[in-house]
Amino acid sequence: MNSIKGIFYGIITSVTFGLIPLFTLPLMQKGMHFDSILFYRFLFATLALAGMLKLKKESFRIEMRDLPIIILLALFYTASAMFLFWGYGLMGAGVATTIHFTYPVFVTLFLLLFFRDKASWVTYFAIVLAICGVAKLSLDGAEFRLDVWGVVIVLLSAVGYGSYIVVVNKSRLSEMNSRKLAFYVFVFTTMFFAIKTAATEGIQPVPDGLSVVNLILLAVVPTVISNITLLLAVKHVGGTMTSILGALEPVTAVCVGVLIFNEDFTWQEGEGIVLILVAVTMIILTKSIQKSLSTVFKKIRPRHA
Repeated sequence: MNSIKGIFYGIITSVTFGLIPLFTLPLMQKGMHFDSILFYRFLFATLALAGMLKLKKESFRIEMRDLPIIILLALFYTASAMFLFWGYGLMGAGVATTIHFTYPVFVTLFLLLFFRDKASWVTYFAIVLAICGVAKLSLDGAEFRLDVWGVVIVLLSAVGYGSYIVVVNKSRLSEMNSRKLAFYVFVFTTMFFAIKTAATEGIQPVPDGLSVVNLILLAVVPTVISNITLLLAVKHVGGTMTSILGALEPVTAVCVGVLIFNEDFTWQEGEGIVLILVAVTMIILTKSIQKSLSTVFKKIRPRHA
């Protein structure tokens, strides 16, 4: 029963995160700039998390030595969100979300480069597949079909999110309550977008009531709900299965783009998406693949008398 619950929570996590374009694109069509959208998103998400912490009577107290790491995490999260939304304006939302989903590849690379975590041949093969997948999304024959700058922008989003995950896993904040950590990360992320927006075009007023609804849903569904269900999924089925179910994120985004916003979808884009999902799944299941192959080789290896 727990495994069924965990799978259910994992599906909810990935599907809700993949719904970001559903609430974002109508706001952009109303003329809202992505800085203002992100400011409202994280402001409302911060208020929602504060309410949860208050209702659960959980402490808001943190140690001062945690602040520099929290600010660093907020910078990475800000960069990830900013570049992803920027990418929405340069390419289809489904394709942008899929390229963003290469973040597990960057997590693997960062752990290898900065923490000397060992990687297997399966991991390296998966990285090659992910690169080929991004190329499929970007190339039309021998020429770039998508804006090269757009691909780079969205890859920077993946780098930011991958950096966020690595710092959380390798710092002392890995022991902090996840809701509390998300709350403080969102506090500083909101501040960063407030400063950035105020220094440029200024924080835009919300155009109409429907836009208010979209902003609230953007803050609650792919931000707060996805965070809560993520914790529940990891609790019931562990991080590996939860990450595998995360492959539904770009699939959901592609479905939203094609079915609701009438974005074009080609066989080549489909091939690129499949390559990326296979690559990410291989990274997640590296140990299982190695174990299975080892068992097969033992069975077919000739035995000497």
